[in-house]
Amino acid sequence: MAATDVFDVIERLRATGRPFCVATVVRTADVTSAKAGAKAVVTETGELIGHLGGACVAGAVARAARSALEEGAVRLIRVKPAATVAGAVDPDGAELFKSGCPSGGTVDLLIEPYALPPLIAILGRSPVAKALATQARLLGYRVAAEVSGDSASDRFIENFDLTPLALRPTDFVVVAAQGRGDLQALRAALGAPPVYVGMVASRKKAAVLLDRLRSEGMDEARLARLDSPAGLDLGGVDPEEIALAIMAAIVRIRNRGRRATGPSGPETAGGGPDAAGKEVDPTP
Repeated sequence: MAATDVFDVIERLRATGRPFCVATVVRTADVTSAKAGAKAVVTETGELIGHLGGACVAGAVARAARSALEEGAVRLIRVKPAATVAGAVDPDGAELFKSGCPSGGTVDLLIEPYALPPLIAILGRSPVAKALATQARLLGYRVAAEVSGDSASDRFIENFDLTPLALRPTDFVVVAAQGRGDLQALRAALGAPPVYVGMVASRKKAAVLLDRLRSEGMDEARLARLDSPAGLDLGGVDPEEIALAIMAAIVRIRNRGRRATGPSGPETAGGGPDAAGKEVDPTP
């Protein structure tokens, strides 16, 4: 397959939102059919599209690509004759894979993962919701909201319906209705796949709403996912400051490469209306 075809594949996969890796040969040594600059795409299912020099590197690339997608991190790997592999990593930091090819050559490859950035679904039309959408876009997140956005790529939410968004566990949901449909919004948020659900509300209000959902039969595992007041405790008062606290928590969760399961201690508390010393009427 020609190199131009690889770039066509990359463009198509980006358009569909499917995650993939680009594998590039960056260096070769001794006899090998691989050539520096050769590229291939490795799909989320392990399919290799392109040419990297033969079957000697295909297995290593597929394994490294799977790990790169899971971790969201670039990897530099080295495929070399099995007899010369004494450990998992070479002294220069390259991750080692054994090759059984008789040619005896060594190939260095850069594995670059690509996946759509997480989506932040924002329920509500409050000033905090608008500020949060603006900050999320600036940080490169995809946004779905009820408020009008500045980006043509924004998704829109109607009647708190999150189903059309096809949310993933790695996405985020924030309820910022603040008195306008809080219960309905929270019900939808806790029923969605993302493990992290934040709500802009005081602890008292959140407790009242959770009790109502509990009385409806929602299980405790879902209820326990709620982080309210959402975000890190930055002592914020203005909508922009509260939105910043929420984004700080989201960025931390994403960068740690873990899934939040709800409030985990003092660092994840605060950022909601009660940070300003206010209580909100619990009536949804």
